[in-house]
Amino acid sequence: MRAGFPDFRLGNVLATSFTGTLSERFGDSVERIPVPRRLIDWLAVYGLAVDSCTPEQLDLARQLRESIHAAATAAALSETLPAAAVQIIDDRSVEGRAAAILTPEGERRWRLDSASVEDALGVIAADAVDVISGERDGKLALCASATCRAAFFDTSQSRTRKWCDMNTCGNRQKKARFNAGRGRGEGPR
Repeated sequence: MRAGFPDFRLGNVLATSFTGTLSERFGDSVERIPVPRRLIDWLAVYGLAVDSCTPEQLDLARQLRESIHAAATAAALSETLPAAAVQIIDDRSVEGRAAAILTPEGERRWRLDSASVEDALGVIAADAVDVISGERDGKLALCASATCRAAFFDTSQSRTRKWCDMNTCGNRQKKARFNAGRGRGEGPR
């Protein structure tokens, strides 16, 4: 990615990957879209190319991101969804103009009506509606890392995944357990 910015943490589910643009929410948080240009970069990775992004549009994106995270967290915990978060998700979904298209390779892509951030956010919001409402085969879960607690969509066969990403949070937790065991003289198992 671009020099001077933290790498994106990419996943297979658009909405929960978008919430991952702010990571380590309960530790030393890492903002992965600190400037409008980084939002343009992130959207492009997911096939949602936009022409430009203003600071106001970045604020809209962050507002949507936090609303998705709040609603996904509530859903993962089987709690009532926060009304304000649901309203923001719904508003972004309704205001975006995009169409799903089929590529010759048989893949779904999005065609944004005006290549605007608002249209891209509409796609993300619509994806969040599908995920949070249970329309997809999988389960919303929260990362077991106390500093992360990212919402992720578990599509594993057993639906028992613990970490948002095994390469970051999972490895960090395994390493901490290993080092704690070594401190007690237990060594590797």
